[in-house]
Amino acid sequence: MDRQHGSVLWFMGLSGAGKTTTARHIAAQLLQQGRHVELLDGDELRETVCKGLGFSREDRIENIKRIVYVAKLLSRNGVDLLVSAITPYQEMRDYARSQLPGFVEIYVQCPISECERRDVKGLYAKARNGGLRHFTGVSDPFEVPQSPDIVIDTAATTLQDNGDAVIGWLHANLRFMQAAKRA
Repeated sequence: MDRQHGSVLWFMGLSGAGKTTTARHIAAQLLQQGRHVELLDGDELRETVCKGLGFSREDRIENIKRIVYVAKLLSRNGVDLLVSAITPYQEMRDYARSQLPGFVEIYVQCPISECERRDVKGLYAKARNGGLRHFTGVSDPFEVPQSPDIVIDTAATTLQDNGDAVIGWLHANLRFMQAAKRA
């Protein structure tokens, strides 16, 4: 049986921007539509598949390559993936797009001041005090995506509205989202 690839919704943005919260919300909606869905969370993957990698540019790129590999395996078996990973460099996003059919780049935009306000782990404060090196947005760059497929703003728009915007875009732009679940 020739199964279609699943979509790969790649949520990127600063720490605390709302990537995983938004991805979980959308995953629940896709599950209700009868889709086969998996969420790959960058924090969880750093503790498992990407354990041992640091935060240098080279390690960050290797981290994304490993996530892309896992996403590719699941996607080719018809699973829709929601990947929540900071993905700070354009090079990483270009690599993911080149490797993953059905790749959808979603920029989760949020002002750094709001990300810091939401930061329950105190990571921004540690980074600003020199306790964390290579922290995206503080001591390491976040390259704003050049041409994301979707931009959502979690500081200015509700979770429901952002979820609706992503689902609406998917239905309008990805033909396999329009079809009912295929066995």
